[in-house]
Amino acid sequence: MRHGTRRIAVIGGGPGGLYAAALLKRLDPERSITVWERNAPDDTFGFGVVLSDETLGGIEHADPVVYRALQAEFVRWDDIDIVHRGRTQTSGGHGFAALGRRRLLEILHERCQSLGVRLRFREEAPPAAELAATHDLVIAADGVHSATREAYADTFRPTLTAHRNRYIWLAADFALDAFRFEIAETEHGVMQLHAYPFSAGASTVIVEMREEVWRAAGLDTMDAAASTERCAKIFADVLGRPLRSNNSSWLTFRTVVNARWSHANTVLIGDAAHTAHFSIGSGTKLAVEDALALAACIEEEPDLPAALLAYEAERRPVVESTQRAAAASLRWFEELGTYVDQAPRQFAFNLLTRSRRVTHDNLRLRDAGFTAAVEEEFGCAPDTPPMFTPLRLRGLELRNRVIVSPMDMYSAVDGVPGDFHLVHLGARALGGAGLVMTEMVCVSAEGRITPGCAGLYTPAQAAAWTRITDFVHTSAPGTAIGIQLGHSGRKGSTKLMWDGIDQPLDAGNWPLSAASPIPYAEGVNQVPHTLDRAGLEVIRAQFAAAARHAVTCDFDLLELHCAHGYLLSGFLSPLTNRRTDTYGGPLSNRLRFPLEVFDAVRAEWPDDRPMTVRISATDWADGGTTAEDAVEIARAFVAHGADAIDVSTGQVVPDERPEYGRSYQTPYADRIRNTLVVPVIAVGAISSWDDVNSLLLAGRADLCALARPHLYDPHWTLHAAAEQGYAGPGAPWPLPYRAGSRTPPTGRTDAPKPRLTLG
Repeated sequence: MRHGTRRIAVIGGGPGGLYAAALLKRLDPERSITVWERNAPDDTFGFGVVLSDETLGGIEHADPVVYRALQAEFVRWDDIDIVHRGRTQTSGGHGFAALGRRRLLEILHERCQSLGVRLRFREEAPPAAELAATHDLVIAADGVHSATREAYADTFRPTLTAHRNRYIWLAADFALDAFRFEIAETEHGVMQLHAYPFSAGASTVIVEMREEVWRAAGLDTMDAAASTERCAKIFADVLGRPLRSNNSSWLTFRTVVNARWSHANTVLIGDAAHTAHFSIGSGTKLAVEDALALAACIEEEPDLPAALLAYEAERRPVVESTQRAAAASLRWFEELGTYVDQAPRQFAFNLLTRSRRVTHDNLRLRDAGFTAAVEEEFGCAPDTPPMFTPLRLRGLELRNRVIVSPMDMYSAVDGVPGDFHLVHLGARALGGAGLVMTEMVCVSAEGRITPGCAGLYTPAQAAAWTRITDFVHTSAPGTAIGIQLGHSGRKGSTKLMWDGIDQPLDAGNWPLSAASPIPYAEGVNQVPHTLDRAGLEVIRAQFAAAARHAVTCDFDLLELHCAHGYLLSGFLSPLTNRRTDTYGGPLSNRLRFPLEVFDAVRAEWPDDRPMTVRISATDWADGGTTAEDAVEIARAFVAHGADAIDVSTGQVVPDERPEYGRSYQTPYADRIRNTLVVPVIAVGAISSWDDVNSLLLAGRADLCALARPHLYDPHWTLHAAAEQGYAGPGAPWPLPYRAGSRTPPTGRTDAPKPRLTLG
């Protein structure tokens, strides 16, 4: 729909700004559009640009002239080579298209000029406010250091996050035949090379490393020429010739996020609005897609305010998804040193799936041979997905890697699990998971979260739990059942979840105890009393007594709950432990009581049965537990005999700021596993069997715990086996259910195909 957007100013002559100008001029030749670019036409940073087939499809439909020009320039390839410790692993079927950034700009310059867009090179744009007063629309495409964004910072509310690696853009005067990742383990630390062709005779080369490695290698003291020469020597095996720079310097990547993308008639696109790490090849792609969406919304909406709102509504979810994937990739390269000892194929698979956008299933479609080799190295039997391989913890062998995660049901009466628990846990045991976990089972009445929480501190409770374990062992043979023991601490005496989560009871509250007298929510929850030495001894004895009951109940595995802000977690976090005695202060002191409880429980738990510990690996809050702390917490529990670490996050303080997303907690499990080389359980928004297979095969987890998927489908594991065509010992259907082990047939949706074509 045409409206009064006639005079348009574009600040910044990068691909996003130029393409937006070209599209808007093409849609309405009467528009007056000016692009300001402070650099010369042939000035540019970097060398090559990678575009996806999806982006190219959008360009083809919007502007066939630009599309044809790009098509004529593209270098295409399918393979990714990963070189590590002298071995090259190749994965095919990926499909890349790239061209030189300078050539891309030339194509867009030519298109803009042919359409009548005014290009003003070597000229600073007037201030955005001045342009906004004289134009109907101002498009701020002025990059990561956007002056426009800063001028309206109160509206856009930007957040810029600097990261831990240094990198430099270089070029080699020959064309690689694949996208190449090469790892160099130097005396100073691990360095990595990302390289890909962008023309018949040139390749982009990016060298990246941690800040401390960069400094140890002396690169911080070198100019561009010396840095370029040094990088060529470090990666001489792949390059074999000099590199060249383009006024290149060592950079630190900054992630840009804005709360809003428009202010009145001014709108941000590309790096001014958002950035995503180069390791997933996203910057130019996102900018061009922004331009496509902005032009379409201006064309379709009745007025400019509606168009700018529609543009942001369309693009923000896509950008946020890309930023999550880019953040996962960025962090993977920041932690590269923790992966270098992985088996060769597993290392390659881990690198390829680092962003979680490439998974086991779609990598198998791209390159079945490579994926089969990774599976064989992992230990998969023929025709067996990774999730259905067994795992032994002490004397317990789990037939597959799926766990029904602990989930509070708030349905017990006086701590006694009833028929609901029998049906709930029994159904999931019949559903094929290797291990079914109870909810947090409280070690005392005062240690309950709510009046509906289950316990294990009376004979009646023990008898009820024995009824459940007997059912699992008898009716779902091969399925293990584990118990999670915990104490609510300062988060107790609250309503059932559906009546008001974390809200105190209207009546009948019981006193709370914790590491320090800090309420969970100030002014809402009661202030807990600080546990003195006698109180600590009582609670330690309660955990030990519950463990003795758990042995009698015949649980197969015991987990100690040290996460989510409950009592033991409250000792670990500096946000909830303000003690000045030997149980507070440095992490070694904050660990003291949780370790004492662990030792007391381990002493009661049979040697042949495994014991795990659930931790919150981050508090998602300033001043709280960090990822580095989590590694040390895990290290301490493993030293005391923990067989696996169940890695969750958060729920420690109410003002947390989690970074939600698919499998968002798994990087913390990954870090602990590959730093300490200990088994870990990954948990948190793992929803598909493809995610489970990917995490296991990449070496990021040993077991995967799923909660909500098992609420949606108690037979999630059996259905995952059926969907993958697996019918082996890792997921046997119960005899009464075996007739339903295949996906039910559905009605035909395909129409008969025509047999004759008559002229």
